[in-house]
Amino acid sequence: MLHTMSTTAEASCERSAAEVNEEIRALWRRSGGILTSEQRAEYQRLVMEWAAAAPTPRRPV
Repeated sequence: MLHTMSTTAEASCERSAAEVNEEIRALWRRSGGILTSEQRAEYQRLVMEWAAAAPTPRRPV
């Protein structure tokens, strides 16, 4: 599922890390492995969204 580019921080919390990861993979597939400067900016935004949505690993006690 692809979503339009969000300009607000709140939207990044709405999608799971898996959903954002799928959009990152789709971007790479569409680009053929070479990103334009516009696609690079989208990739960076998606990576930041993914990092915010990814669960924080727990350290063993």
